[in-house]
Amino acid sequence: MAGPVPAEGRASAERPASAEAPVSVSVSLNGARGRAEGGAVPLTPPEVVESALAAVAAGAGEVLVHPRTPCGRESLSPRVVGALLEAMRGAGVSVPLSVSAGIGAEPDPAGRLERVRSWTVLPDRAVVHFAEPGAEELARALLARGVAVDAVVPLGGEAGGRLAAEPGAGPGSEPGPLARFLAWPVRDPARIRLAVELASADPALVAGLRWLPPVPLQLFGQEAAAWPVLRLAARCGAGARTGVGDVLRLPDGRPARSNAELVAAAREIVGASATAGSR
Repeated sequence: MAGPVPAEGRASAERPASAEAPVSVSVSLNGARGRAEGGAVPLTPPEVVESALAAVAAGAGEVLVHPRTPCGRESLSPRVVGALLEAMRGAGVSVPLSVSAGIGAEPDPAGRLERVRSWTVLPDRAVVHFAEPGAEELARALLARGVAVDAVVPLGGEAGGRLAAEPGAGPGSEPGPLARFLAWPVRDPARIRLAVELASADPALVAGLRWLPPVPLQLFGQEAAAWPVLRLAARCGAGARTGVGDVLRLPDGRPARSNAELVAAAREIVGASATAGSR
């Protein structure tokens, strides 16, 4: 059983990436996508293993996967998760492996806790969406098992809410995901990363993150926002994310044939930003 791996250092909203501090690129292999969304989406264990190996060879420093049952349904079952992690590690995927622990795999918060506590093979990290019910307890359970946590918080757009802890929200209204993360005591920053999903590449949102708890920062976007946000992450020196789970097209609009192709494009963007920042 592999233990958790250290996260990259805290990113600054003002510090550009440099050759001395390269931006980490994670790959989201499949996300919530299904077979109908194209052959680039790996779903079966052999497809996931092949895609992960190619993405790492292209420069991915971490791999995020949504494990699935043989019928294609997302699952947090210890049999499904354990078999997939063992297959990936056994095939030589040597970078940190992350599993999504969201409602797509188990809608019931108590059911998610039960699944996570029954895992026999542990990932290095797990993704916890703070917009979903039971996120705080789930994150605590993962940390107690030695699994590092990516706390996902959406910002911008209708789903993201405001940057501050919703001071303008009316009495009795539910706190937004960021407010929930801020209210959650971060006792072990070395094993927690704030993964901010941006609806657009808005530098003002990133600048406002400077006062958050001292945890590593990752920025990512979905679909049309994916590449602008990745460029922003590269300029800020934050961790970046790409992959079929987030976007199906390359920066020039062509359909991506694989996760490796997306990672190669991301590494090119990150490299260009590093070169510009070192001048």
